[in-house]
Amino acid sequence: MAVDTAAYREMTDEQEAIVEMVRQFADEQIIPNAEHYDHEDSFPEPIVEQMKELGLFGVTIPEEYGGMGLDLTTYAMIVEELSRGWISISGVVNTHFIGSYLLMKFGTDEQKEHFLPKMATGEIRAAFSLSEPEVGSDVQGIKSTAKKGDDGSWELNGQKMWVTNGLGSGVVFVLMKTDTKADPPYKGMTCFITEKEPWKEVNEGDFAGLTVPPKIKKMGYKGVESTELVYDGYRCPPERVLGGEEAGVGQGFVQMMDALEVGRVNVAARGVGIAQRALELALRYSQERKTFGKPIAQHQAIQFKLADMATKIEAARLVTRKAARLKDAGERSDLEAGMAKLLASETGKECVEECFRIHGGYGYSKEYEIERLYRDAPLLLIGEGTSEIQRMVIGKKLLQRHKV
Repeated sequence: MAVDTAAYREMTDEQEAIVEMVRQFADEQIIPNAEHYDHEDSFPEPIVEQMKELGLFGVTIPEEYGGMGLDLTTYAMIVEELSRGWISISGVVNTHFIGSYLLMKFGTDEQKEHFLPKMATGEIRAAFSLSEPEVGSDVQGIKSTAKKGDDGSWELNGQKMWVTNGLGSGVVFVLMKTDTKADPPYKGMTCFITEKEPWKEVNEGDFAGLTVPPKIKKMGYKGVESTELVYDGYRCPPERVLGGEEAGVGQGFVQMMDALEVGRVNVAARGVGIAQRALELALRYSQERKTFGKPIAQHQAIQFKLADMATKIEAARLVTRKAARLKDAGERSDLEAGMAKLLASETGKECVEECFRIHGGYGYSKEYEIERLYRDAPLLLIGEGTSEIQRMVIGKKLLQRHKV
């Protein structure tokens, strides 16, 4: 009896070609240079320019706007490969991708035509902003406000925090409270498309009222800037309310939560990528390093570690791809995206730590790549919702789907 093997193929021919291209790019351009940019905590401009040439900023943007028009599943595969090289590089793309998703799903025709072609080429890069100095997981607790002025424009005031690409971006999708008395609070939130001058700390002219304080110094995730954004009398025209004033005011929370669903698939792919790199480093080092007269890979204790790492990575990769495919099929994937993000980010941390242990004392040395991975991995446990928040999401969704 013939078996249909097509159903068991992980990738289509197109996906295989794209993944191979990105893997080669990571091996030749990202991995050899990551140590330099990490040490200097400087933006990897040459690598980003090459990413523009490869079209990586327009992967999911429709072809009519100059993008590739590919699905979330293919994008997740690309992100895994970029993160295998260095998760900071995937961070440069991640918020940009979420911005383009918000535009594609909720934007007006004018908003799409104005921004998407420039975003597809990477001419402008996007950031998005929810968190504030006193607000992280409790998004409904944000304090930044937007008030309608007499001239029809909106005046934005407030302080935002942990904005990836906060300085280098040309457009920021930012969540503001437009009705402070709304009950429940999420109904009084609106997403604004705020334009700014890239790499300018104090914006002027049309973008006056937006300043970017010095970037936040971090343990890892270096090279890509994480900043605060201070809106102080910033004027946003009504046509820059995401989805238009009529349809968009009061819809910001729902829009942002939808975007986080795909963002969590993205972070899950990053977890798989960094875990995969940790496994590769562990496999190589364990076969080169000798103790008690033989390579440490021949010690059962090391083999068990390698076995657990590989098994967890495979599981995380499969659940990540499932969440992406559900979203591509037009299904709700909040439960699956939460599971993927939880499993893959924890797997990333665990595999990096096991690789670190396998390296012994050398793992603590900056001469070995695993030291950088050890500083980078914890970010994934927090970004796009902590593991604890993911468990809350998963628990609530399970109870909703299985009501008695």
